[in-house]
Amino acid sequence: MTVAVVQAAAPLFDTPTALARAEGFIREAAGRGARVVVLPEAYLGGYPKGLDFGITVGSRTPEGRDLFRRYHAAAVEVPGPEVGTLAAVTRELGCHAVVGAVERSGGTLYCVALFFGPDGYLGLHRKLMPTAGERYLWGQGDGSTLPVVDTGTARLGAAICWENYMPLLRTAMYAKGVDLWCAPTVDDREAWQSTMRHVALEGRCFVLSACQYLRRDALPADLRPVQGDAPDTVLIGGGSVIVSPLGDVLAGPLRDGEGILTAELDLDDLARARFDFDPVGHYARPDVFTLHVDESPRPTVTGG
Repeated sequence: MTVAVVQAAAPLFDTPTALARAEGFIREAAGRGARVVVLPEAYLGGYPKGLDFGITVGSRTPEGRDLFRRYHAAAVEVPGPEVGTLAAVTRELGCHAVVGAVERSGGTLYCVALFFGPDGYLGLHRKLMPTAGERYLWGQGDGSTLPVVDTGTARLGAAICWENYMPLLRTAMYAKGVDLWCAPTVDDREAWQSTMRHVALEGRCFVLSACQYLRRDALPADLRPVQGDAPDTVLIGGGSVIVSPLGDVLAGPLRDGEGILTAELDLDDLARARFDFDPVGHYARPDVFTLHVDESPRPTVTGG
């Protein structure tokens, strides 16, 4: 199976452009033979790197509230027209795609991974724990959106950015039999590479990590990111990578610009890797350790 990860900037507050670029990247990757394509975290809706939304402890500003209004307007609804467009693309191409997005649900935004395939839109995963300042922008997902998608030849799952540091989430996903671990992110640190190799080796799965590459000149001119206002200031530096089930880097990490990484995976490597380690099978100790996962939806209001 050939797979691809896309490293690209997500236009902030310009969802039509982001959607057009996402479609173009999926088509280009599929044209290179990719049957699974992963796009970065918050690609539809954007990741507002370096913006503070007027937040200080105990106070908000009118300007910050209006900035959130713009961000809220740029998010996508699920289902919605943007989801419908990408669903039509993967139906046409006969491929699978995992696309990072910001979902708008009423007054709340969620960071999500959208799953698409030859049958169209397949479902989403909502990020369980937004990181640090993300918590004033995004709500928390619940356990009802932890899908694993069977492509017929391999099983896809997703953990978004720092969810990859949550050992219990990883264990829950390993138990679902994930073969292709998709990691949409904006973490461009060198240490992220160690995490991706660790997840691959721990989960005995292929890891496909897609990171944004974002410069100041991709943001609207009226914004003032803390990193600086020079047009060529790099806000998110990439580092997209594809890793084997034994922790070997198959492609990347990609730095210093946008691009598409591809790798041809030998899916028999999954069984070869699991020969001596299966974290939820023969290398587990259920008599000592057990994990309970609540996958029920948690709506605020129930009943009629």
